[in-house]
Amino acid sequence: MKLFDLTGRTALVTGSSSGIGLALARGLAEAGARVVLNGRDPDRLAAAAEALSAAGAAVATRAFDVTDAAAAEAAVAALEAGGLAIDILVNNAGMQHRGPLESFPPEAFDRLMRTNVHAAFYLARAVAPHMIARGRGRIINIASVQSALARPGIAPYTASKAAIAGLTRAMATEWARHGLNCNAIAPGYFDTPLNAALVADPAFCAWLEARTPAGRWGRVEELAGAAVFLASDAASFVNGHVLYVDGGITACL
Repeated sequence: MKLFDLTGRTALVTGSSSGIGLALARGLAEAGARVVLNGRDPDRLAAAAEALSAAGAAVATRAFDVTDAAAAEAAVAALEAGGLAIDILVNNAGMQHRGPLESFPPEAFDRLMRTNVHAAFYLARAVAPHMIARGRGRIINIASVQSALARPGIAPYTASKAAIAGLTRAMATEWARHGLNCNAIAPGYFDTPLNAALVADPAFCAWLEARTPAGRWGRVEELAGAAVFLASDAASFVNGHVLYVDGGITACL
């Protein structure tokens, strides 16, 4: 369908050597976009790029630390100067650190916020001037059900994802008039490396299946449609929205 066709567009997806980021990159590529994979490990990026290329995707890689503002700025400038104008930015890079709030290590809190919040700001700030100059662009931030809900043991993560939801609304408020669409995808509980400890816990799995109306974990490929929609012309008047892809967990008590 033409409204969802991303042919001719370039998408930079952070944290995309595996998990949700790689699934989003694959979905955008299948819709026609050229994808630029990002991560800190060049070998893992190369393996991910090879897998996408084998499936027919147009793919490039860019290894840099998203928590380093100067590195993010330099990477975006290099891509733009090299002919890879970024039409779509997916701020996916993230981390988790579990522990009781009353004894949560300050250094772990700082690292989590740098990865989950600061990085999204750095990348959006780097791409926005180029998008504004072209009068168009899509920024998709990865939020979470924890943008709206809380659970014991992950208070800093919850704070970081609430910040992402707020930052998304602020981006839309400031940049919509320049032709940018800034939205977020809020995944529920997905079977990813970040959730490996929870997936391996039978008691947690039983709780989650009972708590989620869909009755199961999400599969990463089920996030691709939301990303393609928000990146496409089909979402031309969607701005500042947080799209929950969560099997209904935020819809019920």
